[in-house]
Amino acid sequence: MIKDKQGSKDKQGTKGLEAAYSLKTPEDSERYYGEWAGDYDRDFAQTMGYVFPAHLVARFRAEGGTAMEPILDVGAGTGLVAEELSGEGLVIDAIDISREMLEVAGAKGLYRDRIVGDLTKTLPIPDASYGALISSGTFTSGHVGAEAFGELIRIARPGALFCLGINPIVWESGGFQPAFDRLVEEGAITRPERERVPIYEGAEHEHADDPGEIVVFRKR
Repeated sequence: MIKDKQGSKDKQGTKGLEAAYSLKTPEDSERYYGEWAGDYDRDFAQTMGYVFPAHLVARFRAEGGTAMEPILDVGAGTGLVAEELSGEGLVIDAIDISREMLEVAGAKGLYRDRIVGDLTKTLPIPDASYGALISSGTFTSGHVGAEAFGELIRIARPGALFCLGINPIVWESGGFQPAFDRLVEEGAITRPERERVPIYEGAEHEHADDPGEIVVFRKR
């Protein structure tokens, strides 16, 4: 079930990506992805050769994330990460700002709960609810920056695994390095490890060679 706690456009391929990168506010994201939801998997994931979720889930498995239920898929969208984890009978919840994207994900039968929520605000989730958090495509240009970490750490259990995709193009502008440094110094998290992986494969569009980063750490 969805817990709500809070036009037709040409969006195929790089046009959709460039428009997504230009978003400015959570309200922009909610509106844009709401309009794109029905065609997102075809227009973006398939057309662009989007393989980052597969790389992210491979690292998540290697870090033991599948043994740390329940899992929260942060910025879940249409459920591309959960699709990579499907077939294992895992307890996974989804949170996203777009109700429409979560409706698409819900039709795939991927999640226990789907939560409509803004990651830049207080989340409608109790403290220490999750053993692992995973995220793909959320910490990127025009989306969410390091301001979300406080709430995500709050809802994680002690020792919880974080496996987050962060686009290198926003590492500085999104305030990620100083945020991580502060959280490590405060003893809130372990020092993050960074792994560079492809975002796209088998594609010829202008973003085909863009790299992504997987950032892994644990709540202390």
